[in-house]
Amino acid sequence: MSYIGKEDEVQQRPYWRWSKVDFLPEESFQNWNTYLSALSQIYSRFNDRLLSRSDDANEITQLRKQSENDMKRCLTWWDLTWFGFGSVIGAGIFVLTGQEAHRHAGPAIVLSYVASGISAVLSVFCYSEFAVEIPVAGGSFAYLRIELGDFVAFITAGNILLESIVGGAAVARAWTSYFATLLNRQPDSLRIPKGNYLLDPIAVAVLAIAATIAMISTKKTSQLNWIATALNTLVILFVLIAGFAHANTSNLTPFLPHGAKGIFQAAAIVYFAYGGFDSIATMAEETKNPSRDIPLGLLGSMSIITVVYCLMALSLSMMQKYTEIDPNAAYSMAFRSVGMKWAKYLVALGALKGMTTVLLVGALGQARYTTHIARAHMIPPWFALVHPKTGTPINATLLMTISSGLIAFFSSLDVLASLLSVSTLFIFMMMAVALLVRRYYVREVTPGINQLKLVIFLLVIIASSMGTSAYWGLRPNGWVGYVVTIPLWFLGTMGISIFLPQQRTPKVWGVPLVPWLPSLSVAINIFLMGSLGPPAFIRFGICTVAMLVYYTLVGVHATYDMAHQQQKLDALKVKNEDEDKEETA
Repeated sequence: MSYIGKEDEVQQRPYWRWSKVDFLPEESFQNWNTYLSALSQIYSRFNDRLLSRSDDANEITQLRKQSENDMKRCLTWWDLTWFGFGSVIGAGIFVLTGQEAHRHAGPAIVLSYVASGISAVLSVFCYSEFAVEIPVAGGSFAYLRIELGDFVAFITAGNILLESIVGGAAVARAWTSYFATLLNRQPDSLRIPKGNYLLDPIAVAVLAIAATIAMISTKKTSQLNWIATALNTLVILFVLIAGFAHANTSNLTPFLPHGAKGIFQAAAIVYFAYGGFDSIATMAEETKNPSRDIPLGLLGSMSIITVVYCLMALSLSMMQKYTEIDPNAAYSMAFRSVGMKWAKYLVALGALKGMTTVLLVGALGQARYTTHIARAHMIPPWFALVHPKTGTPINATLLMTISSGLIAFFSSLDVLASLLSVSTLFIFMMMAVALLVRRYYVREVTPGINQLKLVIFLLVIIASSMGTSAYWGLRPNGWVGYVVTIPLWFLGTMGISIFLPQQRTPKVWGVPLVPWLPSLSVAINIFLMGSLGPPAFIRFGICTVAMLVYYTLVGVHATYDMAHQQQKLDALKVKNEDEDKEETA
């Protein structure tokens, strides 16, 4: 690998290899003595990683050499747009809409989709600017590594991997349930009872098939996704047309049965239905013209998806009274109530098609996240390798698929569902912060006083947003707290706008209305996080502690050695040049 070569040289070795140096090439792991020596330096190394920052050139050029082969540039804005549909529109819209309309929002579920849709679109703005400027496979991990540092990027990486593995397993298990429904059987009828578990070999098979397609060819995956998503779109059009044809406006009364609190409680949950768009940013490395194709693909698909979701939520609310909606099979039972029993099969087919594309696009995006995380040596660099013939990261795909498959076979881990929402919202919040840092701070250029002002204003924005979320949770019908927190958020954002000049202008495409839109994204994501309840944050805290243990024992040493290797090579180069001069003299 390039890590063990000289300067920019890459040793061409077989793709399939299993030696220790492919998994732990760093100096700290050569033997027990070097490892114990590394552990004794944990404080200085942690401090180094906490303060270190990567840069655009390193992420785009140097780290990519760790993969030894390039991914194939074969995608256009058309592919990315359909990937956007395929990655987002899955079972979530069919399952979560009825569940949250019945339990929390009532007919106002449409406003829940509007609120979570606004948050998703704001995050898409941030992702688009970064993906255009830094077209690499790492997505949010690479962007945060540049702007907020190695340690913050590691926490993000841990959440990305957790979200990908558990989320993939949950979708695969849901695929089995919907397939059983399509066969007119009970959801668990195709699983194998074994003690306290319901073993699900079908879920494992579906994951394996999706991963195999993704490993063979990115372009072929795109073509298959286009076909499956087009079929799913026809099902959604049927749901909308048939739903509004049987609409009854009296079902919209009362519109706000649980008040504003119900809207935002539901918004935090239905945000799941918007998840997956960040996978598109990881495909920048395989996009022919990132500066044009990524904004078109991301913003185009998410804008349409938001409108479609709101219309689907409205059609369900108008077909059936919210108190009568079946939270487990909302659309199927709603059509049955208006005399269209056969429609449940079409709904199940649509959900099945949607989940298939989610797994396909997920297999692509998750592997590319993993590839770039491995390039930085936060996990073994063996997973960074790109196959010379397929141009795809086969090792990274296998890691994610096997991990998801093991979970899917035994359990869907429903207990972690709310944890996934916290992880997703946390990453999106950090992305908005990173965008503000990118626009207003450039190393060795921004004056120290402006750097201090930026930190203070960002802390005010984050603290006031947390205060708003906390007050909402404690006193949903109160108003006094908002008189303090909302003006503070406004002043923090205005402070950046008035007192800090932008240090960087986007080269091609950028988020409009900076700092207001990124700051609003921070506030909304924190607010939605606060709507999830204490258990989600307890699980999030436990998982974060587990990540920190790994970082202390492995991650910090691997990344430290990786970062300082180039410095040693530069020093060696200078020494050799001096020796050559002496010999010549």
